[in-house]
Amino acid sequence: MSYRIAPSILSADFARLGEEVRHVAAAGADWIHFDVMDNHYVPNLTFGPMVCQALKPHAKKPDGTPVPIDVHLMVQPVDALAAAFADAGADLISFHPDASAHAHRSVQAIKARGCKAGLTFNPAAPLDVLDWLIDEIDLILIMSVNPGFGGQSFIDSALRKIEHARRRIEASGRDIRLEVDGGIKPENIRRVADAGADTFVAGSAIFGKPDYKAVIDQMRAALA
Repeated sequence: MSYRIAPSILSADFARLGEEVRHVAAAGADWIHFDVMDNHYVPNLTFGPMVCQALKPHAKKPDGTPVPIDVHLMVQPVDALAAAFADAGADLISFHPDASAHAHRSVQAIKARGCKAGLTFNPAAPLDVLDWLIDEIDLILIMSVNPGFGGQSFIDSALRKIEHARRRIEASGRDIRLEVDGGIKPENIRRVADAGADTFVAGSAIFGKPDYKAVIDQMRAALA
């Protein structure tokens, strides 16, 4: 299985965002994760599409290889902002089904703009909507903390949910990424992978440290 590590810029130094994105890309990030919060669906306010557009040229490896921008929308309603982020250069856009009046239409709208579409599930949210949408999506994002704030501790019941989501992906026969966001550290990343995840969002575990590459290398060593 090919693993992806997606550092979340929610924990980056906002005064130096472009530089932070370049540094973490050079340190081995596979994706750059954008936690978009609207102070409505969640109790916090973060970045809009203009920030995504400004950072897109910085999301590159030192050799110029682009690093995909993975946008996680914690917003309500979904569709207008999803379109704006697609236009701003996002590569993947995931949203919470309960924040959309019509989750199927939101998925279609994201894909129509050339982005990969994902569904995000809060710690207490059931996976039932996958019964109807698993054939349409490219990504499932399991929240292992409650959305709205960085730096929270991992919620262990997320492991069971990851296992359920992995079984659904295998039954579908499709190539769908299974991403986990919240409290991921070098010490627990292996357990999360063993439950079935293949993509890992890490914020303060990476950006809070003096050497980004050392942390990402530690995570890869744990996954190996």
